Amino acid sequence: MDRNRDRKGLRWRRTAGAASEVLLWWLALTGLWLVLITTVDALETAVGAACALLAAVAARAARRAARG
Repeated sequence: MDRNRDRKGLRWRRTAGAASEVLLWWLALTGLWLVLITTVDALETAVGAACALLAAVAARAARRAARG
């Protein structure tokens, strides 16, 4: 019983760590996008946020691949 609880706790920490890493990448990349564009409107923000999310997931995958 304790072993299953430990596994669930470890899985939760790993998932939370991955989510927080992607969130931090997304915030940084979205912020960079908003700084670099000339006109901030809803469509530009939505496109930038979507592209930043894809790049954040790719950055996490690349970091994990490089770590081995």
